[in-house]
Amino acid sequence: MENTAPAKKIMLSGIQPSGDLHLGNYLGAIKNWVERTEEFDNYYFMADMHTITVRQTPADLRRRTLQQLAQYIACGLDPQKNTLFIQSHVHEHAELGWILQCYTMYGELSRMTQFKDKSQKHSENINAGLFTYPSLMAADILLYQADYVPVGEDQKQHCELTRDIAIRFNNIYGNVFKVPEPYIQKVGARIMSLGNPSSKMSKSDPNGCVFLLEKPDDIMRKFKKAVTDSDTENCVRFAPSEKPGVANLMGIYSSITGKSYEEIENEFAGKGYGAFKPAVGEAVVETLRPIQEETARILADKAYLENVYKEGAEKASYLARKTLRKVYKKVGFVER
Repeated sequence: MENTAPAKKIMLSGIQPSGDLHLGNYLGAIKNWVERTEEFDNYYFMADMHTITVRQTPADLRRRTLQQLAQYIACGLDPQKNTLFIQSHVHEHAELGWILQCYTMYGELSRMTQFKDKSQKHSENINAGLFTYPSLMAADILLYQADYVPVGEDQKQHCELTRDIAIRFNNIYGNVFKVPEPYIQKVGARIMSLGNPSSKMSKSDPNGCVFLLEKPDDIMRKFKKAVTDSDTENCVRFAPSEKPGVANLMGIYSSITGKSYEEIENEFAGKGYGAFKPAVGEAVVETLRPIQEETARILADKAYLENVYKEGAEKASYLARKTLRKVYKKVGFVER
């Protein structure tokens, strides 16, 4: 009797190569992706199509896209066990994105908080893509019949819209799309800025952001300057509402070392921030050192990197084509 294992659930996510990857991307997303390698059938991509809603320098976008792929692998995402690809290499994303625009309501898009935020930051370039990109994001997810989408709290709104679009389409045409669930990581999901612990760590705030390929001296400098709190306690204690800066540093240290907050409090009892901040910096430097070395090695092997993204796109396209064919038939397009 043939013993066939049940198919794994599908997990999908992507990061825009609009800037260099940073510690928040690693601890909040990529590290967790690596830990789920065996649990799910994973599809991770470079969201270059989303990136151009904001003007990019073409050469920089190409460099960052390949650099991001190399960093995915260097962080532990084995391309033999995870499907890694570049979004624009799978044309079905754009095709399904257009169809889903026709099933997304204007009011839904106008309520997206990220559109409002980006419109304020890029007031000279409020383009249609900036407005409709949640429909493309829905296509990214629904193309692969994803069961789960790992998202931070700030992306939960987009996942809810994807679910609404899928349900709307299914109600009209039958069971076409799997309705995905948000997969929110409980620990280390939200790494805050070192300079402003009330804001998420972001590449748009380089002084409060630690980049994965940053020089060790620069990383140490940023941690030594990291905001702690304004009181005179000088005590390493986990109290997010009272001491958000200290809590953020403890979250980073915990994510990297695996130590509990209680263990961290005991380790630095009586030592103060002068000892704590450099210790967190050193832990980050030593964690990133092998990632930096492996990234450099992979980027030097252009043939290997090209093979990874071509094989990844081929595998992704196989699944994407199956979904798109079904959608085309349902909406009434003549078969090619």
